[in-house]
Amino acid sequence: MTLSEDARTLWQTATALARAAAAVSPPKRPLPPLLFFTDPTRTPRPWETAARLPAGAGVVFRHFGAADALETGLRLRAATREAGVRLLVGLDADLAERIGADGVHLPERALSAAYALSGRRPDWLLTGAAHSLEAAKTARDLDALVLSPVFRAGGVSAKKTALGIDGFKALAALAPCPAYALGGISAANAADLLELGACGIAGVDAVRTAFRP
Repeated sequence: MTLSEDARTLWQTATALARAAAAVSPPKRPLPPLLFFTDPTRTPRPWETAARLPAGAGVVFRHFGAADALETGLRLRAATREAGVRLLVGLDADLAERIGADGVHLPERALSAAYALSGRRPDWLLTGAAHSLEAAKTARDLDALVLSPVFRAGGVSAKKTALGIDGFKALAALAPCPAYALGGISAANAADLLELGACGIAGVDAVRTAFRP
């Protein structure tokens, strides 16, 4: 499969971040360098993007209560399995079980669920969202945090104040586990994340656009 220039840039930057972070502090288990976050409105056919991701990348399926969550989840599971990509389900551990996902991603409001999930499914990859210093410092029992928004972003993050380069670096340094950068990241500014301590890149629109069919 031939990748677009933007896709190559995102993947190369993400893998460089992952290598650098692992050299400083090896993660508990291998982490996907690049995470594609889905959204029912912004990514209506997420399995198409998932199928084009490089092996070793990851998808976070956020259905936000959509009626077709199971159908979409099964299509994503098929696409990710074929591509060698890991699949996490946002918040919904029951759905993750039903579709045979590789883990769960918890929103900031549900970070306390990590303890029970890590005991129930020690084989799962668990990530969680953090948008504040308090959340980043107190998160526990996670394989990685996703800090956002780094830059001004769209979707549900549009009303959140951007962390900025310095803000992300400070939160990543205080986090008890590896930290992904999410929010407003594109191929044009991905290199700005180098040397900030991120373990990888997460994105919605930028990943969908770069890895479009």
